[in-house]
Amino acid sequence: MSEARGAAALQAPAGVPGPSLQVVPAGGKAVKAALTAKRRDRVVENPEYAAFACRILRAAARRVGDGDIEGLAGLVALRSEVDAAIAEAIAGLRSPKWSYSWADIARALGTTRQAAQQRYGGAS
Repeated sequence: MSEARGAAALQAPAGVPGPSLQVVPAGGKAVKAALTAKRRDRVVENPEYAAFACRILRAAARRVGDGDIEGLAGLVALRSEVDAAIAEAIAGLRSPKWSYSWADIARALGTTRQAAQQRYGGAS
């Protein structure tokens, strides 16, 4: 199908409202940079992600509380996973790539610098 014929096939018929689509040549850009808002390379939605994780944990707790005693061990294992995830996140924040201070981390945790370093400092 030729580009001209393809473009005609993608346009709304006469008298019918609606956007028409255009055929973009191979290697061409379909988005006009001047009309597109600049956005960050990576979107981080940590509050929403954390809220989702909390809902899952609460649902797991309700299941155990409703008589699923075998699930209790799994719920306790999740606590260990959360502790390990926090330690890994703090190690990443302390890495040379980000180099957050213990004071920065303590502020985010709502504790003192010394308490954060004692709990998560390990050998660092």
